[in-house]
Amino acid sequence: MNGTVREVIPDVDAGTLLAGAQFIDAFRVEIGTAPVNAREACTRMVLHGPRWIGALTRLRNILVRPFGLKTSGEGAPAPGGLIGLFPVLSETPEQLVAGFNDYHLDFRIVVDVAGEAVLRHVTLTTLVRTNNRLGRAYLAFITPFHKLVARSMMGRLAEPAR
Repeated sequence: MNGTVREVIPDVDAGTLLAGAQFIDAFRVEIGTAPVNAREACTRMVLHGPRWIGALTRLRNILVRPFGLKTSGEGAPAPGGLIGLFPVLSETPEQLVAGFNDYHLDFRIVVDVAGEAVLRHVTLTTLVRTNNRLGRAYLAFITPFHKLVARSMMGRLAEPAR
Protein backbone atom coordinates (compact mmCIF):
# COMPACT_ATOMS: atom_id res chain seq x y z
CA MET A 1 0.00 0.00 0.00
CA ASN A 2 3.10 2.24 0.14
CA GLY A 3 2.62 5.27 -2.10
CA THR A 4 -1.15 4.94 -2.58
CA VAL A 5 -3.05 8.06 -1.58
CA ARG A 6 -6.42 7.26 -0.08
CA GLU A 7 -9.21 9.31 1.43
CA VAL A 8 -9.64 8.59 5.15
CA ILE A 9 -11.98 9.67 7.92
CA PRO A 10 -10.61 12.93 9.37
CA ASP A 11 -9.07 12.44 12.81
CA VAL A 12 -8.49 15.96 14.13
CA ASP A 13 -10.09 18.17 16.75
CA ALA A 14 -12.10 20.33 14.34
CA GLY A 15 -13.58 22.40 17.16
CA THR A 16 -10.13 23.53 18.27
CA LEU A 17 -8.62 23.91 14.79
CA LEU A 18 -11.56 25.69 13.11
CA ALA A 19 -14.78 25.79 15.11
CA GLY A 20 -17.85 25.60 12.90
CA ALA A 21 -16.07 24.07 9.90
CA GLN A 22 -18.64 22.87 7.36
CA PHE A 23 -16.15 20.98 5.17
CA ILE A 24 -13.54 18.52 6.41
CA ASP A 25 -11.68 15.89 4.43
CA ALA A 26 -8.47 13.93 4.84
CA PHE A 27 -6.08 11.98 2.65
CA ARG A 28 -3.31 9.63 3.76
CA VAL A 29 -0.25 8.15 2.12
CA GLU A 30 2.10 5.50 3.49
CA ILE A 31 5.74 6.61 3.32
CA GLY A 32 7.47 3.51 4.67
CA THR A 33 10.60 4.30 6.67
CA ALA A 34 11.13 7.80 5.23
CA PRO A 35 12.43 10.05 8.05
CA VAL A 36 10.20 13.08 7.53
CA ASN A 37 8.64 15.57 9.94
CA ALA A 38 5.44 17.57 9.39
CA ARG A 39 7.21 20.70 8.01
CA GLU A 40 9.25 18.62 5.56
CA ALA A 41 6.13 16.78 4.42
CA CYS A 42 4.19 20.02 3.95
CA THR A 43 7.11 21.64 2.11
CA ARG A 44 7.46 18.68 -0.25
CA MET A 45 3.73 18.68 -0.97
CA VAL A 46 3.36 22.43 -1.46
CA LEU A 47 6.65 23.57 -2.98
CA HIS A 48 7.60 20.47 -4.97
CA GLY A 49 4.20 19.47 -6.26
CA PRO A 50 3.25 19.05 -9.90
CA ARG A 51 3.72 22.18 -12.03
CA TRP A 52 0.07 22.24 -13.05
CA ILE A 53 -0.88 22.97 -9.42
CA GLY A 54 1.23 26.15 -9.49
CA ALA A 55 -0.48 27.19 -12.72
CA LEU A 56 -3.89 26.50 -11.17
CA THR A 57 -2.94 28.59 -8.11
CA ARG A 58 -1.82 31.51 -10.30
CA LEU A 59 -5.12 31.32 -12.23
CA ARG A 60 -7.06 31.25 -8.95
CA ASN A 61 -5.20 34.36 -7.74
CA ILE A 62 -6.10 36.24 -10.93
CA LEU A 63 -9.76 35.20 -10.75
CA VAL A 64 -10.31 36.05 -7.06
CA ARG A 65 -8.44 39.36 -6.93
CA PRO A 66 -11.48 41.38 -8.19
CA PHE A 67 -13.52 39.95 -5.30
CA GLY A 68 -11.03 41.25 -2.72
CA LEU A 69 -9.95 37.77 -1.65
CA LYS A 70 -6.45 37.04 -0.40
CA THR A 71 -3.90 35.78 -2.87
CA SER A 72 -0.55 34.06 -2.36
CA GLY A 73 1.51 35.63 0.40
CA GLU A 74 -1.03 38.26 1.46
CA GLY A 75 -2.17 38.78 5.01
CA ALA A 76 -0.64 39.06 8.44
CA PRO A 77 2.74 37.47 9.14
CA ALA A 78 2.46 33.92 10.45
CA PRO A 79 4.22 32.67 13.59
CA GLY A 80 5.88 29.87 11.60
CA GLY A 81 6.44 31.77 8.36
CA LEU A 82 4.97 30.70 5.04
CA ILE A 83 5.13 27.43 3.14
CA GLY A 84 4.08 28.47 -0.33
CA LEU A 85 0.94 30.52 0.18
CA PHE A 86 0.12 28.83 3.50
CA PRO A 87 0.88 30.76 6.72
CA VAL A 88 2.09 28.28 9.37
CA LEU A 89 0.01 28.80 12.53
CA SER A 90 1.50 26.10 14.75
CA GLU A 91 3.79 23.12 14.48
CA THR A 92 5.44 20.22 16.19
CA PRO A 93 7.56 17.59 14.43
CA GLU A 94 4.42 15.44 14.16
CA GLN A 95 1.84 18.08 13.18
CA LEU A 96 1.80 21.34 11.25
CA VAL A 97 -1.28 23.58 11.05
CA ALA A 98 -1.47 26.26 8.37
CA GLY A 99 -4.17 28.48 6.93
CA PHE A 100 -5.82 31.85 7.27
CA ASN A 101 -9.12 33.63 7.63
CA ASP A 102 -10.50 35.54 4.67
CA TYR A 103 -13.65 37.48 3.82
CA HIS A 104 -15.36 34.53 2.10
CA LEU A 105 -14.03 31.59 4.09
CA ASP A 106 -11.52 30.46 6.71
CA PHE A 107 -9.44 27.36 6.17
CA ARG A 108 -6.82 25.21 7.81
CA ILE A 109 -4.66 22.43 6.52
CA VAL A 110 -3.23 19.96 9.00
CA VAL A 111 -0.26 17.77 8.10
CA ASP A 112 0.21 14.84 10.49
CA VAL A 113 3.13 12.41 10.42
CA ALA A 114 2.60 9.22 12.43
CA GLY A 115 3.19 5.51 12.57
CA GLU A 116 5.87 3.00 13.43
CA ALA A 117 9.45 3.23 12.14
CA VAL A 118 8.69 0.80 9.29
CA LEU A 119 5.14 1.89 8.50
CA ARG A 120 4.94 5.67 8.68
CA HIS A 121 2.18 7.69 7.08
CA VAL A 122 1.30 11.31 6.40
CA THR A 123 -2.25 12.61 6.61
CA LEU A 124 -3.39 15.89 5.08
CA THR A 125 -6.63 17.19 6.58
CA THR A 126 -8.43 20.24 5.20
CA LEU A 127 -11.03 22.20 7.17
CA VAL A 128 -13.14 25.03 5.75
CA ARG A 129 -15.66 27.36 7.36
CA THR A 130 -17.58 29.55 4.92
CA ASN A 131 -18.51 33.07 5.97
CA ASN A 132 -21.06 34.09 3.35
CA ARG A 133 -22.66 33.19 0.00
CA LEU A 134 -19.43 33.90 -1.86
CA GLY A 135 -17.61 31.44 0.40
CA ARG A 136 -20.24 28.76 -0.11
CA ALA A 137 -20.14 29.24 -3.89
CA TYR A 138 -16.33 29.24 -3.90
CA LEU A 139 -16.21 26.04 -1.84
CA ALA A 140 -18.74 24.30 -4.12
CA PHE A 141 -16.72 25.29 -7.18
CA ILE A 142 -13.28 24.42 -5.78
CA THR A 143 -14.07 21.09 -4.03
CA PRO A 144 -13.49 18.81 -7.07
CA PHE A 145 -10.20 20.62 -7.80
CA HIS A 146 -9.22 20.47 -4.14
CA LYS A 147 -9.53 16.68 -4.05
CA LEU A 148 -7.45 16.31 -7.22
CA VAL A 149 -4.80 18.74 -5.94
CA ALA A 150 -4.63 17.13 -2.48
CA ARG A 151 -4.18 13.65 -3.97
CA SER A 152 -1.50 14.88 -6.39
CA MET A 153 0.42 16.78 -3.70
CA MET A 154 0.33 13.76 -1.37
CA GLY A 155 1.58 11.50 -4.15
CA ARG A 156 4.84 13.49 -4.06
CA LEU A 157 5.53 12.15 -0.57
CA ALA A 158 5.75 8.60 -1.84
CA GLU A 159 8.47 9.59 -4.32
CA PRO A 160 12.14 9.92 -3.30
CA ALA A 161 13.05 13.40 -2.00
CA ARG A 162 14.48 15.78 -4.59
